[in-house]
Amino acid sequence: MIERAGAGPLRRLVVLRHAKSAWPLDVADHERPLAPRGRRDAPAAGRALAEADCLPDLTLCSTAVRARRTWELAAAEWGTPPPVRYDRRLYAASPAGLLAVVHEVSAEVETLLLIGHNPGLEELVLALAGDGLDDSLERVRTKFPTSAIAVLSWYGTTWQDLTPGAALLTSVTVPRGAKK
Repeated sequence: MIERAGAGPLRRLVVLRHAKSAWPLDVADHERPLAPRGRRDAPAAGRALAEADCLPDLTLCSTAVRARRTWELAAAEWGTPPPVRYDRRLYAASPAGLLAVVHEVSAEVETLLLIGHNPGLEELVLALAGDGLDDSLERVRTKFPTSAIAVLSWYGTTWQDLTPGAALLTSVTVPRGAKK
């Protein structure tokens, strides 16, 4: 379990893997759109975050089309979406690259949503989680599928305080939208 080091508020890093993407011919990877399932699952992810009282103060999102569209559809489920920053560095980023971007976040942000891609997101969650509730760590180790949401909690004065092993993986969900 994570321990309160006496410094800073409880912070949450909410990690969302983009929804299921399509693979059209002659479309660059960065430009791939969401598949029909992705267009159903992204709003379900937004609803799941709202129901879990896990709405962010800020969102950092990859510039890839599938990540941006996941954000748009998820955020449309909320009354007033938080600010979003699209960052090219999140596209195909390593765990260290992802963490470097997170470390730049203002200390005023207590809940941060990070939308990106595997394998970087899965590896980041596993690196940051010193422990997990229930079977959450095993679930991420087994598979972190599209639209998966992992919530990491930790105490810290700034986002630079987030280091490998410092967080508790409190939940992992994989919201799915209903077929019409």
